[in-house]
Amino acid sequence: MNITIVHGQSHKGSTYHIAKILSEKLKGEVTEFFLPRDFRSFCVGCTNCFEKSETLCPHYESLKPITEALDNADVIILASPVYVFHATGAMKVFLDHYGYRWLVHRPEEKMFHKQAVCISTAAGGGMRSTNKDMADSTFFWGIGKTYKYGEAVKEVSWNRVDDKIKNRIEKKTSSLARKIRKNYGNVRPSLKTKVFFGVMRRVQKNGWNEADADYWREKGWTGKKRPWKK
Repeated sequence: MNITIVHGQSHKGSTYHIAKILSEKLKGEVTEFFLPRDFRSFCVGCTNCFEKSETLCPHYESLKPITEALDNADVIILASPVYVFHATGAMKVFLDHYGYRWLVHRPEEKMFHKQAVCISTAAGGGMRSTNKDMADSTFFWGIGKTYKYGEAVKEVSWNRVDDKIKNRIEKKTSSLARKIRKNYGNVRPSLKTKVFFGVMRRVQKNGWNEADADYWREKGWTGKKRPWKK
């Protein structure tokens, strides 16, 4: 099992530790990236990725190592501490660069067979909205199954987190790891994803955006082929 973790912050706090605990229980090959250390460029809104090709993005080459790791992963873990009730700015900056991969444009077919986990922590609240920030992207990437795990650690330092909370984290990550291992190799997209794909299929048949329409035709998706079928 190949696991790619994208951390929404470069320091190793509670969110980092929970992602690490989960990845260790999955017992796979782990590739990690830390934001903004490993990618820090803001989307400039040039629209080249939408209208022409993602290779024309001014940040394409610097983002490429992460893109390749995402494509090679069986499980993608997006981990962000809560910043003002949302994901970190660094995580948002990163996710902004994959708008061209949303179902409304040119989704990567490998995503339909993957699992993703969105992890967030806070001293107080905001985990639900933070996980939604990340899960919006995993859904629109077409990822087959996304899990969301938020934990109120009631501290700003992992070393000071109460042992009772750490024990709860151990139990929850063990349960989550079992589900991921059970679904490994048998992931299929949800009905919601299939319905949305069907809507976009009709849009792409009408050639709403030339670059997107060409991509869908080349994949055979405007015909009978589907990315989740071999």
